[in-house]
Formats: sequence, structure tokens, C-alpha cells
Amino acid sequence: MKTRKFFAALSLGLLAACAQVSPHEAVHNTNVRKAAQSARTRSDHDALTKYFEDAAREMKAKAEEQKHLLEHYEEKGYLYGRQAQDLKSHTAALLRKYEANAEENIKEAALHRQMAQEQAKRDFAAHQGHVVDAAKQGSNPN
Repeated sequence: MKTRKFFAALSLGLLAACAQVSPHEAVHNTNVRKAAQSARTRSDHDALTKYFEDAAREMKAKAEEQKHLLEHYEEKGYLYGRQAQDLKSHTAALLRKYEANAEENIKEAALHRQMAQEQAKRDFAAHQGHVVDAAKQGSNPN
């Protein structure tokens, strides 16, 4: 009886972990995509960098969770009978998915960090140009 309850609870946990993207997440992803396309300022790129770094951390945590679960299935596969192999395969697939998503988010964060640095350089150069122009106008009485 305890095994059945344990298996039922574990199945529900897996089902929740494997759920498809919710409509809220889909809208959020669309909003992030739009924000990335319309980012113009350094602060825009800094915010996107933070978002993608946080998302990467979250994906790494989920991957670690799946890694522990996979180890459990490999060590205690006999508890799950015929379903053990399916559970292992499913967990391994989720692990790969989360690791790939984490890597993708890390790359996006690096890209936006680079864009923010380039924007900062452009802003600094533009500011320096205004200072030089103002100095020239002040020393050149017409």
C-alpha cells in the first residue's frame, strides 16, 4: 500500500514537472521576445541580461532536480517495475531539455551583456563629443 501511495505521489510530481508551457508562460515568453527585439538602451539590455541569467539559474536547478531523480530511478528501478525504464528515459529527456535551455539562456545573457557594453561605449563617445563641441563653442567667440 505504501508503495502505491509513493508511486502515485511520484507520478503526480512528474506530471507537474513535465507539464506543457502554460498560457501565462507563453505570453511572458512572447513579451520577452518583443522586449529583446525592441531593446535600444543600455538599461534595456541590462534588464534582459538579468532575465536570461535568472532563467538559466532556474533551468540549472530543474536539471539538477532531474539528475537526482534519474539517479534514484537507476538505483531503485526495481521499485517501479515495468515502468522503470520509461521513467528513466523520460527523466533523461527532461534533463537534456533543461540543460539545453540553460545553455541557450546563458548565451542570450552574454549577447545582451555585450550589447549593453557596446551601448555604454557609444553613449560615452556621444557624451564626450558634446563636451568637446561645447568647449570649442565656449573658447571661440564669434
